[in-house]
Amino acid sequence: MNKVILVGRLTQDPEIRYTQTGKAVASFTVAVNRFVSQGRSEADFIPVVVWDKLAEVCGNNLTKGQRVLVEGRLQIRSYEGNDGQKRRVAEVVAQNIEFLERKQAAEGGGGNKDFNVNTFGPDVFPEEEIPF
Repeated sequence: MNKVILVGRLTQDPEIRYTQTGKAVASFTVAVNRFVSQGRSEADFIPVVVWDKLAEVCGNNLTKGQRVLVEGRLQIRSYEGNDGQKRRVAEVVAQNIEFLERKQAAEGGGGNKDFNVNTFGPDVFPEEEIPF
């Protein structure tokens, strides 16, 4: 089984691009704390790639410093650099992203209440109030 779950902060705003076929792809790096010894921790910087509609959601709603939970799979791929050297890169291909705080909280605007992209807001009505 290949499953990765990370919780950390974005090191920069997501970069969103489109393939020749119009498919959205977003990439960003998540800084994840790793505890080394008594009270000491270090950060690992993990590259994340997101595809399709979720990539657009990330590009429109995530900013540098924002806490996220990333769920996906580890992918190791090879490519040839501009200097002709073969390189390998490990990255997480995200299948689910949860925003652990609102955009303005990451920017220092307060309101650090947790926010999950998969939850519904207060404007979801009980079934008996649906007009059809």
